[in-house]
Amino acid sequence: MPDIAMLLAAGLGKRMRPLTATRPKPLIEVGGKALLDHALDRVRAAGVKRVVVNVHYLADALEAHVRRHAADLDVTISDERATLLETGGGVVHALPLLGDKPFFVINSDNLWVDGPIDTLRLLAHRWNDERMDALLLVVPLARATAHGGQGDFHMDAAGRLRRREPRRIAPFVYTGVQLVSPRLFADAPEGPFSTNILWDRAIEQGRAFGVVHQGLWCDVGTPAAIPLAEELLKGG
Repeated sequence: MPDIAMLLAAGLGKRMRPLTATRPKPLIEVGGKALLDHALDRVRAAGVKRVVVNVHYLADALEAHVRRHAADLDVTISDERATLLETGGGVVHALPLLGDKPFFVINSDNLWVDGPIDTLRLLAHRWNDERMDALLLVVPLARATAHGGQGDFHMDAAGRLRRREPRRIAPFVYTGVQLVSPRLFADAPEGPFSTNILWDRAIEQGRAFGVVHQGLWCDVGTPAAIPLAEELLKGG
């Protein structure tokens, strides 16, 4: 079981305006609890003790919140105050903090309820270090609450991923939760870039896989998604 997770918390939260005018998106509350705290709860439940949180927008507020609400965890801040590095660049910047073994990467703007098995433990159970550089948690498009896209991936019987084709719908949506090897970031670009670049390389090499989420999931990207996420929490 990997013992470290990176929580991506540096984004500007533009789609969540006006709520993000005064607070960073990870501190927006759903069901009376900050999105970041929901993610930290899932990390705790899986037994992960070490956490890296990247910060940029309203970074001081995020740091103070983490100090108050995650004192039981070994938390390190990855500081992106100078430059927002996007998803891929943010992880590359934090690699010295993450070690040389597989680690979880979790977007702080998604919210999930576990199915029969703890979700992070499910990813760890399915991980095969010889075959994989990235293992993405995906959810069927039909169960992707508050998600407006047309799907992200197709998946074969072995779990290998391929991209949605133009003008088509793909059956699976990326949830914002993944287990990755540091190998995924070998020869990565410098500065800000999206993890999509590295996924595409891993897909080409047959080293990007998916696991279907067994529980509930909500894309908490806009203010309109918050009541939907709260209903999902009540149901879960």
